[in-house]
Amino acid sequence: SERMGAPVVSFCRIDTKEIRLREPISAPDALIVQDVTLFKAIDVFQGLKESGYLLVNTNQSFADLHLAPIVAKLPAGHAVTVPATELALKHIGRPVPNAALLGAFAALTGIVRLDSVAKAIREEFHGKIGDANVAAATEAHDAVVARVKSAA
Repeated sequence: SERMGAPVVSFCRIDTKEIRLREPISAPDALIVQDVTLFKAIDVFQGLKESGYLLVNTNQSFADLHLAPIVAKLPAGHAVTVPATELALKHIGRPVPNAALLGAFAALTGIVRLDSVAKAIREEFHGKIGDANVAAATEAHDAVVARVKSAA
């Protein structure tokens, strides 16, 4: 059960074939952290694979978050911050970072493509709200592509 204000952990499996597993993921390939206050509440990095990816919703640097030693253990280009909430406010007018984080995730990992993210968003949200979410996802995607290229 969950309670308002408590840390929430959720899981997503991505594959090209049907997935039948239902249990929690104990060794994730990637972490998306929507709220940096989680770093003080729970061990967010528990089980993250050595080759894993880290995406954090913030405009702060990993050094500012005191995460530089953890990020240094990941492969180069596998960790990035993106101001997803700010991008959501800019494009959608509400602090809902999900679409921006999906766009950033696509850029960081290459597991999904931006056009697939945009298609899924437009299937769920029609008209202006769909367009606004796609714009947030696209800007986050492009920001991550630029950061990963400049770090390489």
